[in-house]
Amino acid sequence: MFEKPAVLLDLQAKIRTHTAIVGVVGLGYVGLPFAVEKAKVGYQVVGIEQNPQRAEKVNMADNYITDIKDEDLKQVVSSGKLKAVLDFDALAEMDVIVICVPTPLTKNLTPNLSYIESVTHSIAKRLRPGQLVTLESTTYPGTTDEVMRPVLEQISGLKQGEDFFLAHSPERVDPGNQRYTTKNTNKVVGASDAHSLEVATLFYQQTIDHVVPVSSAKAAELVKVFENTFRAVNIALVNELALLCDRIGLNVWEVLDAANTKPFGIMPFYPGPGVGGHCIPIDPHYLEWKAKEVNFNTHFIALAGEINRSMPLFVREKARRVLNNLGLAPAKSQVLVIGTAYKKDLGDWRESPSIMVINYLLEDKMTVTYHDPFVPQIEVRGQSFASLPLTDENIAAADLVIIATDHSQVDYVDLVDKAKAILDTRGITRHLDCLHDKVTLL
Repeated sequence: MFEKPAVLLDLQAKIRTHTAIVGVVGLGYVGLPFAVEKAKVGYQVVGIEQNPQRAEKVNMADNYITDIKDEDLKQVVSSGKLKAVLDFDALAEMDVIVICVPTPLTKNLTPNLSYIESVTHSIAKRLRPGQLVTLESTTYPGTTDEVMRPVLEQISGLKQGEDFFLAHSPERVDPGNQRYTTKNTNKVVGASDAHSLEVATLFYQQTIDHVVPVSSAKAAELVKVFENTFRAVNIALVNELALLCDRIGLNVWEVLDAANTKPFGIMPFYPGPGVGGHCIPIDPHYLEWKAKEVNFNTHFIALAGEINRSMPLFVREKARRVLNNLGLAPAKSQVLVIGTAYKKDLGDWRESPSIMVINYLLEDKMTVTYHDPFVPQIEVRGQSFASLPLTDENIAAADLVIIATDHSQVDYVDLVDKAKAILDTRGITRHLDCLHDKVTLL
C-alpha cells in the first residue's frame, strides 16, 4: 500500500476540523448557496466574484439569491466567516478552491469554456502544494482532466494526486426548490486519482448529507449532462405531443393528466413555451458536441433541442390564431404577457422562452406589455420594458393575455374573469372551475 503524501494528510486534518480556508470562485446561483453552507459549519470562506456589485452585496449581507435565507447570509457575514473579494491574489492562502463559473454556449451551440479556462490559469499561477481544486460548473466529459489538469500542472510545476488534488463535483441546484437544498441533495464526486477522490469526498461530506463517489472526473461530468439531457428529451417529447394534439384537435393537458394516473412506468413532464435557465437549453449540447469527437451522433439530443427551441414560434402562431378568431389583426393588437422568468416564482430570466415569445410578438408588430412580480425590467430587441402591475385596467387593455410563466402570486381566477382572451402555455388554468371559452390552452 502506497504511503499517503504528507500534504494530503494535512489537508484532510484541516477539512475534518473545519479549519481549512475555502475559496469559491463565482457567487451566483450555485456558488453563493455553497459558500453559505460551508461558512455555516465554521469554515472560513472567501468568495471570488468579479462582478463588483455582487461582491459588495455579499459583504453587506444583501441577499440576491432566493434559495438563501437572509438571516443565514447575515449571520455568516457578520461573524466574519464569509467575505467576497474581486481578485485572485488570496488563492495561495486557500486550502480548497471550488469553481462555480458559467459555461455558456456559442451561437453555434458549441461549448464556451472561456470562464473555466481563465479561472484555471489564474489558479495555476498561484497553486501551491496541499490544495484541492474542484470544478462544479456543468461541462462536457473530459474538461477537468483534458482542459484543467494540463494547465494546472504545467504552469505550477506540481503533480495532481501527489502535490495538489483535482476533482469534479457537478452542481445540482434547482432554484426555487423548497424541498431539496444544497445540503440535502445527493452530491456526485469524481476524480482521476485515488487521493483526489478521497479528499474531495471528505470535503463534501462535511456539509452534504449524502456524497456519491464515482470512478473519474469524466464520469462525474457525464452524470450531470445526462441528468439535464434526460429532462430536455422528456420535455421535448411532451412538447411534440402538444404540437400533435393541436393538429388533431385534442387537449394535450387532458391526455397527460390521464396518462399520469398510471401508477408505474411513467413520469410527469409537461409542455410549455420552451425551456429556459442555464441547464436544460444548454447542457445537452455539451454532450452532443463531445460525442462528435468520437464520431457519434446523439440523435435524441439534437431532436430534443430542435423541438424545444421551436416552442416559442408555436406560441406565436397560436397567438395569431386566437387573435384572428377574435376578428383582430395581430399587428394592431395589444398583448399582455404574464411572466418573463424561465421558471415560476423566480426572478431569473436567463434563456427564458418568454423573452423569445415577446421577441416574436414584437416582430409581428404587436404592442406588448408584461407583468412579472419577480422581474421588474427586461430588454428585448433593444427596447426596455418595465413590469406593469396586474390591475383591472391593464388586463382589460389587452386583446390577449398570454400566460408564459405560471407564478404563484397571480390570481388566475381573477385574470380569467377580467381578460378578453387568454392563451395559457403552462396549463395553470386547466383545473379552474371558472374556465370559459375565452381560454385557449397550449
